[in-house]
Amino acid sequence: MPRVLASLFTPSGQSGSGGVLVFAVQIGLFIAIFYFLLIRPQRRQQDEHKKLLATLQKGDQVVTSGGIIGEVIHLKDNEVTIRSGESRLVIMRSNVSNILKRPQAAESKQA
Repeated sequence: MPRVLASLFTPSGQSGSGGVLVFAVQIGLFIAIFYFLLIRPQRRQQDEHKKLLATLQKGDQVVTSGGIIGEVIHLKDNEVTIRSGESRLVIMRSNVSNILKRPQAAESKQA
């Protein structure tokens, strides 16, 4: 009976240690593909978002993660006050998803 079980887990004509090696290589390839397709791009996107939040300044026109478009009027450590229409909203800094437009003075300083 043990030969039957061993033959199920190893390709025909190979010994038991060869099957383990093939299995280890397959797991390694799976982890590498997982890393390059999922983890690495997500880390890059997180780094870009951190840089975006670090350069946030008054006068920027931003879009929040909820889709609200407004102008930054006040910055604190973790909070941003934006003006959208006639209302003022206090949001978490991490909820700013994109900067649409910067004031002209800030653009000339960065260039």
